[in-house]
Amino acid sequence: MDTIGSRIRAEREAQEISRNELAKAAGIAATTLSNLELGLSKSSTALHKIARRLGVHVDWLETGKGKKRVTADAVASVAEIETRPGYVRFDVFEGGAGMGVGVVNDDYPEVVQTIEVAEWEVRRKLGYLPRPGRIQLITGRGPSMRPKLEDGDIIWIDTSVDYFDGDDYYLINVGGETQIKMLQKRGDGLWVVSVNTDFPAYRPDADEVTILGKALIHAGLRKF
Repeated sequence: MDTIGSRIRAEREAQEISRNELAKAAGIAATTLSNLELGLSKSSTALHKIARRLGVHVDWLETGKGKKRVTADAVASVAEIETRPGYVRFDVFEGGAGMGVGVVNDDYPEVVQTIEVAEWEVRRKLGYLPRPGRIQLITGRGPSMRPKLEDGDIIWIDTSVDYFDGDDYYLINVGGETQIKMLQKRGDGLWVVSVNTDFPAYRPDADEVTILGKALIHAGLRKF
C-alpha cells in the first residue's frame, strides 16, 4: 500500500539515511518515525521537517501526487525569503521536553515551527554562529531541572552530539518519552539525574536511552 509512511521509508532508504538521523533532523523520537513508517501513526506535525531533510515536497509525501523532488534553486529561494538579514533561523523540536516525567510527542500540536534570533544574541549565547541545522530549540516542561531551568524555558540543543560525551545535560528519549536531564556515568552504568532533588536519579537499561542532542543550558532563553 502506498502511504505517507511507505513513501518516507522508501525515500529514506533510497538516500541511505538512517531512521535515527531522519528523526533527529525532524526533532522527533525514532519510535515516532518508526510508527509513522509502519502505518501505526497516520500523520505527524513534523512532516515538513521530514520532507525538508529528504529534499522532497511535503505535498508529495502527504498525497503521493505532484512534483516530488525539491530543486536546489527552490531551496535557496525559500531560505533567502524566510530569514531576515542579521538573524539566524532555528528549527523547533516537535512538542516539548519533560523536566519531570517525560513528554510523549506523537502528533504534538506544533504552534511555533521556527524561531529567528539576532546574530549578536546567538554569538553572545553560544560564542559562534552554528551551521544550519546543527542547533535546534525545544521548550522544557516541568520542575525537575529547577533552578537550572524553569518550566517553559527555551533550551538550545546541539544535535551534532548524539552520543554520551561525558557527564552533562542532554535531550534524551527514554521509552518513547522525551526529557532534558543530566547523564552521569557511574560504576554500574549510565544514570539519569535531575537537578531538583525531589526527583530521584535512576538507571535505565542501556537500550532504552536515545541521545537526541546535548542541552546547552548555559545559553538558555526564557519563555517566549
